[in-house]
Amino acid sequence: MTAAVEVRSQDGTVTGTVELDPELFAVQPNVPLMHQVVLAQLAAARRGTQSTKTRAEVSGGGAKPFKQKGTGRARQGSTRSPHYAGGGVALGPKPRSYRQRTPRKMVQLALKGALSDRASSGQVAVVEAWDWEVPSTKDAQAALSTLGFNGKALIVLSRDDERAYKSFRNLPEVDLILVGELAAYDVLCSDWVVFTRNTLPGNNAWGEAPPAALKAKAEPKAKAEPKVKPAATAEPEATAGAEATAGPEATSEPETTSEPEAKQAESRATKRTTAEAAPAPADTATAAPAEAATPAPAETATATPSQPAQAEAGALEDDEAPDAGEEA
Repeated sequence: MTAAVEVRSQDGTVTGTVELDPELFAVQPNVPLMHQVVLAQLAAARRGTQSTKTRAEVSGGGAKPFKQKGTGRARQGSTRSPHYAGGGVALGPKPRSYRQRTPRKMVQLALKGALSDRASSGQVAVVEAWDWEVPSTKDAQAALSTLGFNGKALIVLSRDDERAYKSFRNLPEVDLILVGELAAYDVLCSDWVVFTRNTLPGNNAWGEAPPAALKAKAEPKAKAEPKVKPAATAEPEATAGAEATAGPEATSEPETTSEPEAKQAESRATKRTTAEAAPAPADTATAAPAEAATPAPAETATATPSQPAQAEAGALEDDEAPDAGEEA
């Protein structure tokens, strides 16, 4: 259900009508949610600078007030204990932040509910523009009386309405707010919510950026395109194209190799030839035990039959010796 609101000038003349956006001005108010959002806004406005001194921070009290025993009194160690007058404060407040984290969707829904509540009671007004040539509080007061804004009024301005801001800022019954700072608490604290054509939210017609509480994710962030590495075949094609453009003279020239590459090729060829010429280490290892093994059994084989031959020769000489003596 859409509601139409009359657009009037400063002197009360009706200049037209405008339809309020049903997504902002025709929402069922959620009172518990609005209460939570308002409490969070008021808590965030607290400075949180209160502070008390503990017994460690209060000056004095370093000496024991009286001896431990013999006085009949309870033992004491310092006159700055919390139960002493002038002593420290136990569990007192310290500086801290009272800020609460409120989800963005809750803040948006609370603002929509507050605007819908004022729109349903006919307390949303639209003015063509505040077009004073010179800032004047007297003219601002007269315009409010003419338009019939009784009670507290919340006037929503844009950053270009400098003269209107200077005209309304001295009136105690008027609250001024920029369109980008509109919040549920400000709407609920006012009897009238006054917009201009440029600051009226909705209908995709904003004088400037919409309120932060009503900003939605219009478009997801575009993902960065992955960097594509050039294909391996691109370089040969480029060189082929360069050769084609250079002509036959460029292709006929032989490629010259650099000195370090030539030296490396020579060293590799030298190592290859020396490796082929040298005998394999396996052949030398097998040949050595064969040469050493063959002569040893040959010598032992020839030495064994020579011993009985020598013995026979000695026996023959002994037999021949007595024959020679007998002859003599």
